This record gives sequence, structure tokens and C-alpha cells, in this order.
Amino acid sequence: MTNLNNVVTSLRNEYSRLEKEMGRVGKALDALGHAGGKTLKRTGRTLSKDARRRIAEAQRLRWAKVRKQAAKLVKS
Repeated sequence: MTNLNNVVTSLRNEYSRLEKEMGRVGKALDALGHAGGKTLKRTGRTLSKDARRRIAEAQRLRWAKVRKQAAKLVKS
């Protein structure tokens, strides 16, 4: 049981060390992302109501096709 406790303690220490290292990597990425005036963030795209409607209708048709094929498989 003592051996298991040592393993758990070792894993917790390693986890803590990795969290600190990830913080340093994140800071480095932030610094590099702002170098040269460029940002790493993406801007969202705004879709019109009509575009969203067309996309939704196309997806409904795709799902209807899938359901139709599944129904054929079940009946066979």
C-alpha cells in the first residue's frame, strides 16, 4: 500500500509540474501571437437569416436521406 501511495504522490507532483510548464507555454504563445501586430484569434462570421435557412434545409434533406436508407435496411 505504501508503494501505491508513493506512486500517487509522484503522479501528483508530475501533474503540478506539467501545469506550471503549460502556463509558461501559454504565455510564450501569447507573446508570439502579438508579435508583428498579428493576433491568433479568429473572428466569427455572421450569416444572414437566408443563409442559415438554406443551410438548415440542406441538412434536413441530408438527414431525411439517411433515415430513408435506414428504413430500407430495417425492412429488408
